[in-house]
Amino acid sequence: MTGIPDLDLRKIHKYASRVVPPDFQDQIRMEVDIRGKTVTIVECRPPWGEDSGREWTRQGVARMKFDSANNEWTLYWSDSNSRWHIFDLISPGSIGEILDEIELDQTNIFWG
Repeated sequence: MTGIPDLDLRKIHKYASRVVPPDFQDQIRMEVDIRGKTVTIVECRPPWGEDSGREWTRQGVARMKFDSANNEWTLYWSDSNSRWHIFDLISPGSIGEILDEIELDQTNIFWG
């Protein structure tokens, strides 16, 4: 048990599953990693060439942390060194508000 509401997890999985159209999922896919009360949406890409092995590369797109005391989510973004920082342009809120902000991406910090 993660302490994250099941409905919120379902919303995150649904969001991640619809980001990439089915016709392109052999080239890029989105996964959801859960660790405790932290959920990360991860972009995965296939190997670039024969020398790069069989493993897909993984890059975090957005991270969300759940505060069960306040029933709120906080959004984080990843810098070029894969360090996570609070996305302070919005206040902590519902998972719907957080996913809307990731989708809107006015700063191009999540989807580039």
